[in-house]
Amino acid sequence: MENRKKVAFYTLGCKLNFSETSTIARNFNDEGFDRVDFEEVADIYVINTCSVTDNADKQFKQIVKKALKINDKAFVAAVGCYAQLKPDELAAVDGVDLVLGATEKFKITDYINDLSKNDMGEVHSCEIEEADFYVGSYSIGDRTRAFLKVQDGCDYKCTYCTIPLARGISRSDTMENVMQNAAEISAKGIKEIVLTGVNIGDYGKGEFGNKKHEHTFLELVQALDTVDGIERLRISSIEPNLLKNETIDFVSTSKTFVPHFHIPLQSGSNEILKKMKRRYMRELYQDRVSKIREVMPDACIGVDVIVGFPGETEELFLETYNFLNDLDISYLHVFTYSERDNTEAVEFDGVVPMNVRSKRSKMLRGLSVKKRRHFYESQLNTKHTVLFESENKEGYIHGFTENYVKVKTPWNPELVNTLHEIQLTKIDEDGIVRFDFINEPVFS
Repeated sequence: MENRKKVAFYTLGCKLNFSETSTIARNFNDEGFDRVDFEEVADIYVINTCSVTDNADKQFKQIVKKALKINDKAFVAAVGCYAQLKPDELAAVDGVDLVLGATEKFKITDYINDLSKNDMGEVHSCEIEEADFYVGSYSIGDRTRAFLKVQDGCDYKCTYCTIPLARGISRSDTMENVMQNAAEISAKGIKEIVLTGVNIGDYGKGEFGNKKHEHTFLELVQALDTVDGIERLRISSIEPNLLKNETIDFVSTSKTFVPHFHIPLQSGSNEILKKMKRRYMRELYQDRVSKIREVMPDACIGVDVIVGFPGETEELFLETYNFLNDLDISYLHVFTYSERDNTEAVEFDGVVPMNVRSKRSKMLRGLSVKKRRHFYESQLNTKHTVLFESENKEGYIHGFTENYVKVKTPWNPELVNTLHEIQLTKIDEDGIVRFDFINEPVFS
């Protein structure tokens, strides 16, 4: 069957985008396309875009160029958040043939008819109010873990964020569908599922296309804990005000949920949190961290933080720095504030100069290195389970412990996607941890 068309994908942005790209790819497969790597010659290149950082915009143009360099006759489609927010801008990029917004991206195969290049990108994007139905998805393929989408959209009105504009209102998958997707993932021999969504703690809202909650996030977690064959479940990012003590307690005794939380803080200054319209103060955040530490002393806790938000004076930045320095957390994801059209913060006074933003970002990234090192050191000589990844990186295979310590050992293909009991021994020069197997693995 030489005449099957080939399709390649490039994903920018978050785990949620990866899970959605996988679902879109399976749709292509059902329509008789073969998926190939983005570096290979394809008839169609699909780019799943992101709108969270300025960089994503610039990256998009480079990726289109790259695709057309491989095949200048290829059909290029843009989907995802940036395609919803700025469809005309993307359509105007040289070589782009099709731009699909939030509701259309899952029906992409309906829009691809004759694959002939267009002079100007064709745009199909809805008013975001119409993005009120839910499409479940999960990603598998290149990883030993799968990203399972359980929720989409957001009802929060944070003043710096375009995600509600790009993804619409908060809505959830049905419990039945989530469980079915989890079972499908398990049947493929994948050992770890990472739960993903835009605001997953809001799970349950909009299961019926309305605001009524049939289930809560805690009930979702309890149900997933019973899925056969999945060794590990990881909660990705969850808002501090939605991470309830009951959930933390449940994770601490669960057989599959791992002691790893990623909780966005955004600022350690209450004054800035109010300007951002976040739904908590720093005291609540501190309570969440203390609660996790109380029931899971070895848990890994990651934090999102934004520097350079309008009105962030040197004193307010130091408030954030000192708050994080004193907090018992494991690593930071640092974002430099960037102005986004159609957000409230664009109008705010007190704009922080770019050079100051990047200096603050550097300081917090330095703090993150220190925090991660300290966390890794605290785990030396302790026993853990590691799940090995599938890539040979310069002669080593890497893996993560259940509490997200990155480890490595000389490459052995038989270790891929297997779990082993290990004892952490030392931190290598590259910051990755070495270990001893508690029982030497026996290979046939």
